[in-house]
Amino acid sequence: MLRFPALTLIAAPLLGLVTPAWSLAMTLGTGDAAGVYYPIGQAICARYERSTGKACDALSTGGSLYNMEAVRTGDLTLGIVQSDVQYAAATGKPPFEDVGPDTSVRAVFSLHAEAFTVVAGPNDIQHFADLEDRRVNVGNPGSGHRATLDALLEAAGDSESFFALASELKPEDMARLMCEGGLDAFIYVVGHPSGAIGAATTRCQSHLVDVDGPAVDTLLANAPYYATTVIPGGLYTGNLTDTETFGVRATLVARADADADQIYDLVAAVFDNWDRFRHSHPALENLTPEIMIDSARTAPLHEGARRYYQERGWSEAGRD
Repeated sequence: MLRFPALTLIAAPLLGLVTPAWSLAMTLGTGDAAGVYYPIGQAICARYERSTGKACDALSTGGSLYNMEAVRTGDLTLGIVQSDVQYAAATGKPPFEDVGPDTSVRAVFSLHAEAFTVVAGPNDIQHFADLEDRRVNVGNPGSGHRATLDALLEAAGDSESFFALASELKPEDMARLMCEGGLDAFIYVVGHPSGAIGAATTRCQSHLVDVDGPAVDTLLANAPYYATTVIPGGLYTGNLTDTETFGVRATLVARADADADQIYDLVAAVFDNWDRFRHSHPALENLTPEIMIDSARTAPLHEGARRYYQERGWSEAGRD
């Protein structure tokens, strides 16, 4: 059974009560500070604060699984999660099988595409299968890329014992250790370009690895939230050709009982400042309103988000 890190509650002064964080201020769970979720979460909160004058805190967290659990329990107002994690929570699939389908999960909007990315040092690692018996960083517990990796290994009939070493370093540490010779490769589900991958390819001339084959085909056939994708050549030093892989999409989620006016104001702050938001991070450059409303959504839209989309004439978009 997956164990989630302890969640922090905020004590309400004077009353001596412990109150979920979302009831005091808008809180948005992101990911590691070296990843893409954190700056995008900051951009969302910045737009909300400038538009409303109200507080919004983008918090660095363990990632998708942590955020989804914290949203479900009310300890976060919003969380950025991978589309496969949104699906798992809404349908009660692993790792949420013990709690069953959660009908309170609501989608707000989708964000950038995220590629299952393998970065390797040794030149003889050219495909995912070449990672067998290698020293690989699989990701910190609570991260979405760890969950996606486990799904891929399961589709192949394997487990993390496929690797000689499966370390659990955070993104800011995995590139450094690989370049120091302590790892052969690391796995990261992330939007591109990524600072952590840029650091690894620049510092020690590492390369991106194709992720394809029967296991990927099985995964794509059985899961609606995965799709093939390409990491364009030229994004990173020494990696001039396209890399074939698969991926998910980052999504913003909330609980059904999150304040509808607050969610409406946040969605309005993003869409009413479309160009500024889209240019706030390179991973967002290719977004369109249609992608944000409907792509990779496996839970119903939150009432506040739906109201905004319908008022703007997108009444057909976001239909459940």
